[in-house]
Amino acid sequence: METESEPYVRLATLRQLHQVVAELNTARSLADTLQTVADGVVNGLGYELACVNLVRPDGDLVVAAFAGNSSAEALITGRVGSRDAWERRLAMGEAWGALRFISYTEGWVLDDDDVPQWYTEGPEPRFEDEWHPSDRLFAPMYATGAAGGELLGVISVDRPRNGRRPGAWGREALQMYAFQAAIAISNARLRANMQRALVRLEREQQALRASEESFRQAFEYAPSGMAIAEMGGDQHGRILRTNDALCRLLGRPASAMRRYSFSDLVHPEDIGTLLRTSAEGGRAELRLARRDGTYVWVSLRNSVVADAADGPRFLLTHVEDIEERKRRELQLAHRASHDSLTGLPNSAELRARLSARLCRRPHAGQPSAVDSLDAAYEHGFDFGPAAHQPDDGFDHHVHTVAPEGGDGDVDDGTKGLAVLFCDLDGFKSINDRFGHHTGDAVLIEVARRLTHAVRDGDTVARLGGDEFVVLADGLGRADAQDLAVRLRNGIIPPIRVDGRAVRVGASFGIGWAHCGMSADEVLHSADQRMYVEKRSRAKQHRRAG
Repeated sequence: METESEPYVRLATLRQLHQVVAELNTARSLADTLQTVADGVVNGLGYELACVNLVRPDGDLVVAAFAGNSSAEALITGRVGSRDAWERRLAMGEAWGALRFISYTEGWVLDDDDVPQWYTEGPEPRFEDEWHPSDRLFAPMYATGAAGGELLGVISVDRPRNGRRPGAWGREALQMYAFQAAIAISNARLRANMQRALVRLEREQQALRASEESFRQAFEYAPSGMAIAEMGGDQHGRILRTNDALCRLLGRPASAMRRYSFSDLVHPEDIGTLLRTSAEGGRAELRLARRDGTYVWVSLRNSVVADAADGPRFLLTHVEDIEERKRRELQLAHRASHDSLTGLPNSAELRARLSARLCRRPHAGQPSAVDSLDAAYEHGFDFGPAAHQPDDGFDHHVHTVAPEGGDGDVDDGTKGLAVLFCDLDGFKSINDRFGHHTGDAVLIEVARRLTHAVRDGDTVARLGGDEFVVLADGLGRADAQDLAVRLRNGIIPPIRVDGRAVRVGASFGIGWAHCGMSADEVLHSADQRMYVEKRSRAKQHRRAG
C-alpha cells in the first residue's frame, strides 16, 4: 500500500515531466530539439548526465547532444559509435519496458568497443539498488514510439541524483519522456524539410516547380496528418487538401474532408482554443471529430504558405495524434489522486474537493475558522480557488452554509454540504483471522456498496485504512441522517470472500462544511461525531447485555 506522501511525489514528478515535455515543443531547430532533449533529462528527470545518440543516414550513431558535464561534452560530442556496437548494447542487460539497463557486473565487456562513453569514479554500492558508477541505462527512441518502429536514436543517462537505480515510477517517466522525445525529433526533422521546401518555393518559378514535387512527397507521405486550408476571403478556413494520414486518423475520405473546415470538426468545448490559435506558427491541443462520432486528441500546428506576389495564400496545418499521451496523462493523474486498492478518490483528492468549495471568508452568521489568510497558510491550510477571487467589491463565491441546530435532530430546512465519516466495525478482527487478502476484498466491496448507494455527483473517498468519507451536497439534517442509515444498512449484509461469509458494521459521524473552515477542520468535526456515535452505541450494547 502506498504511503500518504507518494501521491504528492507523483504529482510533483508529473508536473516536472509535463514541463520538460512542453519545452520539447519550443525548440526551433533539430539541433535545439536534441539539446533540449538532453537538458530535459537532467533538469526534469533527476539524472546528472544525459547523452543523445542520433542515428545517421549510414546507420551509425553520433553523439548529437550532451548535458550535465561540460568537460565530458567537449570530449565526446560529435564522436560516432558503430551500429553493431549499439545493437549489442540494446540486446544485453535487463529490459525495463522499452528501457535497457546493463549492470556494472555485465557491462565491463563493452569497455573496449567503439561507442563513445565517459567514465565516472565512485565507491562500490552498499545497497542492492544503489547505482554503480559503471551501470548503464539506455532509452531507445523509435519513429513510431514503439520498439517495432525505426530507431531514431538512444538516450543514455548516468548518475541518478538520489544515488539509486530508478524504481517503477522513474522508469515509466524516462520511458514516456523518450516516447515524447522521439516525436519531437521526428517533428523537428519534418519541420526542417518543410521549411527548406518553402524557401525554395519563394525563389524562382523553376525552383518552385521542383520544390512542388518535394513538398507533395513530404505532404502526402508524412507520418502525421497534414492539411491545406483556404486563407482569407469568404472561404477562409475551408480545407482544400488532406493527406492519407489525416484521413485515416479521422476515418473520413479526402472528398468528404473538403466539405469542412477545422471549426466544423473541433469538439464544442475546444472551439475557443481553436479560435485563439494564431494563424502564423499557432499551436493548440484539441479534439477533432471522427466519422464514427468519437473524438481524438491532436496537436494542431499552423504555418502560412505565402505567394511571392500576392502574399499569404494558404494555411498548412500539421495534425499530430496525441491520444496516447493524453491517455497516459489521465492515467498518471488518476493514480496520483485515487486509492490504488478501491479506485476511490484518496485523502489528497478528498481534501482538494473540499477546499475547492470553501473560501476563507465566512458566510453571514457563520464563525471564521481562521483570523487571516496569512495565518492559515502558516498552518498549511489550503482553501482552494475561492480564496483567490478578485477583490472588486462583488462576492464571486457561492458560500457553503450548514444547517442550524447544533448536534440535535432539529432540521431547520437549510440544505448544506454533509460530510459523513465512516469507520468500519469489526474490520480488524477480519484482518487478524483471515489475513490481508480477505481484508482487502472487504474494503473493495464496501467501496462498491457505498458508491452504489449515493447519488450521482456525490463523492465517496477512502481516507485510509478502514475509514471512508462521503461528501453529499444539498442535504438537510434529516436527509443526512437518512443517508447514514441507508449507507450503514448497505454495508452490514454478509460479504463472501473465498467461499466464506464475513460481516462488518459501520459507524457514521455527520459533519457539515461551511465557508471559514478548512478541509481538515471539516473532516475532524465529522470524525469526532463518528466517535461520539460509536461510544454511544457501545454503551447501549453494554446496557442491553
